[in-house]
Amino acid sequence: MSTNDTPPPPRLGPPPKILVVTGLSGAGKSTAVRALEDEGFFCIDNLPVPFLHRLVELLARSGGDIDRVALVVDAREGRFLEEAPEVIAEARRMGTEIEVLFLDSQDDVILRRFSETRRRHPLAPDRPVLDGIAEERTRLLVLRRLADHVVDTSRLTVHELRAVVHTRFGKLGEGLVVTLLSFGFRYGIPPQSDVVLDVRFLANPYFVDELKGHTGLESPVSHYVLAQPETTEFLAHAEGLCGFLLPHYRREGKSYLTLAIGCTGGKHRSVSVAHELARRLEARGERVRAWDRDIDKE
Repeated sequence: MSTNDTPPPPRLGPPPKILVVTGLSGAGKSTAVRALEDEGFFCIDNLPVPFLHRLVELLARSGGDIDRVALVVDAREGRFLEEAPEVIAEARRMGTEIEVLFLDSQDDVILRRFSETRRRHPLAPDRPVLDGIAEERTRLLVLRRLADHVVDTSRLTVHELRAVVHTRFGKLGEGLVVTLLSFGFRYGIPPQSDVVLDVRFLANPYFVDELKGHTGLESPVSHYVLAQPETTEFLAHAEGLCGFLLPHYRREGKSYLTLAIGCTGGKHRSVSVAHELARRLEARGERVRAWDRDIDKE
C-alpha cells in the first residue's frame, strides 16, 4: 500500500459528558432514560463500570458526534459496583465530565409500584419485594454517596419525573437554568423545590364566577391576579430575591434552581405569578423554564 493509500487517523473530539443514571428498581430509571433520549443523550443500559474508560476512548474517536452519554448502572453490576468510585474518579482525573443521578423512592411506594405491575424484584425473584428493596439499597449505597443529583420520585408522576429530567439536563445550554414551578398546596409541595413562595394571600379568582373555570394562562385570570397591588409588590420582592440568589448559586456552580410558587389549587394565582416572574427573569437574560404542575387537576 502506498503512502497515499494510508487511511487518515481518526478525528478525535472532546471527551463526552457522562451522566451515570442509577437508583432503586421501581424509582423511575426507565422513565428518566427516555426523557434523556429526548434531550439527545446516547443512552446505554447496564454497561459494566470497568468498561467506562474504553467507552470514553471510543466516543472521543467519533470526533465529537456523540457528546452526551447516559449510562444506566444498577444493582445488576454485582461486584463491579465496588469499583465504581475509583473508576469514576480516575475518569474525572483524565478530564471526563461525569455526573451521577440517583433516583430514590420510599419503600412503600416502590412496593406499591411492583404490586401494580406484578413484577418480581430483580434481586428477590423468589422472596418478598421488601427483601429485594433492602438488599438493593445496601448494594447501591456506594453510588448513593457519589450522587451529584438525588431525585426522590415518591410523589412524582411519570410526567413530573420527565419534567424534572428535562429541566436539569435539557438543552438550554451551559449555566444556571431557573424553573418557575406553579403548584397547588392541596397536592403537596414539589419535592424538587429549592425555594418555595406562597401566594395564597392574593385574592382568589376561583371565587369569581366568570373566572373560576379558567386558568392563570388566560388573560382574564392573569389580568385579575396581576392587577392587584399586593401582586405588584410581591413580584418586585420576588424579582429582587432572584437578583440576589442567582449570582450566588452560579458562584457555587449550581446548574439548576427550582423556584416553586404555590396557591391553593395550582390553577389561578400561582400560574399567573410564575409566568409573570418568568417573563421578568427572561428579560434580564436568565435561562428560564415555566412548568405548571397542577393546572389540569380538579
